[in-house]
Amino acid sequence: MAHDYDLVIVGAGVGGHGAALHAVDCGLKTAIVEAADMGGTCVNRGCIPSKALLAASGRVRELQQTDHLKALGVDVGDVSFDRAAIAQHAQNLVNKQREGLIGSLKRLNVDVIQGHAKVAGAQKLIVSTPEGEKTITAENIILAPGSIPFVPPGVQVDGKTVFTSDDAIKLESLPPWIAIVGSGYIGLEFSDVYTALGCEVTMIEGLDQLMPGFDPDIAKLAQRILITPRDVETKVGVFAAKVTPGSPVTIELIDAKTKELVDVLEVDACLVAAGRVPAANDMGLESVGVELNRGFIPVNDKMQVLSDGKPVPHLWAIGDATGKMMLAHAASAQGIIAIENMCGRTREIDYRSIPAAAFTHPEISFVGLTEPQAKDLAKAEGFEVAVARTYFKGNAKALAEGEAEGIAKIVFRKDNGELLGVHIIGIHAADLIQEAANAIAKRESVNTLAFLVHTHPTLSEILDEAYKRAAAH
Repeated sequence: MAHDYDLVIVGAGVGGHGAALHAVDCGLKTAIVEAADMGGTCVNRGCIPSKALLAASGRVRELQQTDHLKALGVDVGDVSFDRAAIAQHAQNLVNKQREGLIGSLKRLNVDVIQGHAKVAGAQKLIVSTPEGEKTITAENIILAPGSIPFVPPGVQVDGKTVFTSDDAIKLESLPPWIAIVGSGYIGLEFSDVYTALGCEVTMIEGLDQLMPGFDPDIAKLAQRILITPRDVETKVGVFAAKVTPGSPVTIELIDAKTKELVDVLEVDACLVAAGRVPAANDMGLESVGVELNRGFIPVNDKMQVLSDGKPVPHLWAIGDATGKMMLAHAASAQGIIAIENMCGRTREIDYRSIPAAAFTHPEISFVGLTEPQAKDLAKAEGFEVAVARTYFKGNAKALAEGEAEGIAKIVFRKDNGELLGVHIIGIHAADLIQEAANAIAKRESVNTLAFLVHTHPTLSEILDEAYKRAAAH
């Protein structure tokens, strides 16, 4: 039976867009269905606008650090900024990125359909469009519905005084005192923005340590660099059990273990940055016998959707809704893997080699396993783990920049030197991590990496020194 398309992708975020580009390269007649804004979370409400805010607020922070600049022989006068202009800078970047994404699809003759799509059986979608319902068939379907901010029970969101990152990126106000619920990437980055622009921050974390997803050594150093010297108060081991919008916003804090009320905060605003949840409900997956797993679409490493552990023919899923790694570039990588497999070229995704970064000042980045994760693996597989550290204080380029705070930590196997994980906090950490990601993708050994030649004087020598220390271990 002839289908309308070789491939239909549901969701035009970074993952769906990347899949569409690769599909066209592979000769597939492709359509993409989007219910909301083209570009999804990353372009409209995530990576892109937040990086614009971080860039602008980071300049303000740098120019206000007069002692730091004087050490470089630079004198500046009073620094001022325009909140609305910073917000407009972020919106302009969003518009430009979205237009570029739409333009690239048009140039490649990818059909763009505005509407909400549901699976209606094997190789079939029903799309609710402004003009009415239409049925589309395809040889293959990729689901890329993305995710939305998680709002815990008891939290009321009004979009003005209590809001998620979706509203925070608009930077409609600079509350004198803002509480941030969560200390992951989103919470850290917005804490960086708000403190640079003169706000006081109270960071609330339900677990008993800040930044629970990061390597413990990096989290400890990040607290010393990004939290302690700034206008940031931290409360760990407590939940924001009830958040009520208004003037002031009231936040009832309960002990995470005993559930007893321990404090009531009254602040000017509250950003809820407690993570994200998949937007995979109401996709009609029951029509092909697929059950969501805690809201996520079950997939294997070829990105095939699973029903009772077995692949559903011609149905694939990528991105945040799979619950693997909620990162734009991970979604894009998954999309390419899915296309490769549907074209008969077997490939599997390698999550260990996908890097991540928080674009704070300085940046934090990592790839692979944390030290505790590596030790768990070592215990299961019978090998020993070793660690090597190098410091930005010993790097000529970091010293020249006057940005010598930071560390690179590498985790590796003692027996064969295989690189298992790399964790960096310091200037340009997000760029430095790529070299390590490429090495982990190839399962390289520090014994080989130690002989690679790095440009002098550059920040890349931070890793060069780490590899050499590891090889001499």
